[in-house]
Amino acid sequence: MLYPLKLERKLDYRLWGGSRLARWLKLPEPLPTDLAESWQVYETNKVLNGPLAGRTLAEVTSEFGADLVGTLSLPRYGLDFPLLAKFIDANARLSIQVHPDDDYAHRVEAHTGFHGKTEAWYILHADPGAQLIFGLNRRSDRETFARAVAEGWLEDLLNYVEVQAGDVVYVPAGALHAINEGILLFEIQQKSDLTYRVYDYNRRDAQGRLRELHLEKALDVIRYEPPEQEKTPSLTIEPGRDLLVACPYFALERHRLSQTRGYRTRPTSFDIWTVVVGAATVAGEALTEGDSLVLPASLRDYDIAPDPDAILLRCYVPDLDNDLRPALRARGYDDATIDRTIRPAP
Repeated sequence: MLYPLKLERKLDYRLWGGSRLARWLKLPEPLPTDLAESWQVYETNKVLNGPLAGRTLAEVTSEFGADLVGTLSLPRYGLDFPLLAKFIDANARLSIQVHPDDDYAHRVEAHTGFHGKTEAWYILHADPGAQLIFGLNRRSDRETFARAVAEGWLEDLLNYVEVQAGDVVYVPAGALHAINEGILLFEIQQKSDLTYRVYDYNRRDAQGRLRELHLEKALDVIRYEPPEQEKTPSLTIEPGRDLLVACPYFALERHRLSQTRGYRTRPTSFDIWTVVVGAATVAGEALTEGDSLVLPASLRDYDIAPDPDAILLRCYVPDLDNDLRPALRARGYDDATIDRTIRPAP
């Protein structure tokens, strides 16, 4: 029988990482100075608790199928765990990059086993004036963009967005983007690690080599028009529960709790819960800041008890038309407003 799964996080070290994430996760001293990401929920992460301890999330998914992931992702992704949840700490700016959609990933990168990569960011901390790069500031085309890279004026084409804690940015596949220095965020994304670097400020790795770029593939998938909107507005579904963003691949909610509250998983999807402020007991498992928990679709009823107050993020595969849209209309939101938060697939 399935139960709430605590996973061993995967720590990823990059030249643009720092120590803020390590400090926030309360990692032991001495703190690393190049910790860039913590992959909280991913198919290769191992289960830490219960009878399934030591097995990877992929192995558990393969055995239990819809009882774990639910019924919505099976037609699209089969026995893959479809999402990746992570924290990112940008102590220095990341490379300017882009991700492919499902069609391109499955045609060109089939050997990797990855899908396309649409993602969303929830900003946990931003230094004053911190910025993201999100899309282009004007319409371009493949030839112009390639010339800008070759001639060194790419940054003139980029759209810069200043952010602060609590902001949400939806990054569909094909959107050029980068996280600049001074930002700590939570990311939910499709299960993929396909990243095409376009420009990396001529940085070198620990061996003194220029980091690899992937310009030709990037040129195939980039959206050459400016983004329709930069930040995604949140919508209140019920008191203490805000929908931050949703698309066909995932939904991201923020829950503010000051007392115990009952929840229920649906047969359509698992739930991923991540504590970002305070501490809470989720379905009997004690979590502190930076902890995540996977609740299988078959779990049904469970409680979350904050200690004494907490803010948690909830991720799942949504039924947009039969669940989220009706709930938001019942709250009085019109379709134009809803469409700014429930975003289409790329």
